[in-house]
Amino acid sequence: MPSETFTVRVNADIKKRLAKLAESTGRSRSFLTAEAIAEYLDTNEWQIAGIKAAIKSVEHEGTIAHEDIAAWVDSWDTEAELPPPNPTRL
Repeated sequence: MPSETFTVRVNADIKKRLAKLAESTGRSRSFLTAEAIAEYLDTNEWQIAGIKAAIKSVEHEGTIAHEDIAAWVDSWDTEAELPPPNPTRL
């Protein structure tokens, strides 16, 4: 895939650290920056997709209060074991 150039401003400390890492790894600052941006995007896109899926799940299936889950779990292996709590739709 062809690459494109753009400019990014960083503070002097970041620039020095990047230069040091580039020298240590035998990679260019440009390569390391592109890799860092790609990893940042992968992580954040994945996280945002997960958040959106969770919101959709809550809207569709509802939620269960923490206290209800805790009471259910605490009842396990007792004579008064509770049934699993049902979600409440918002």
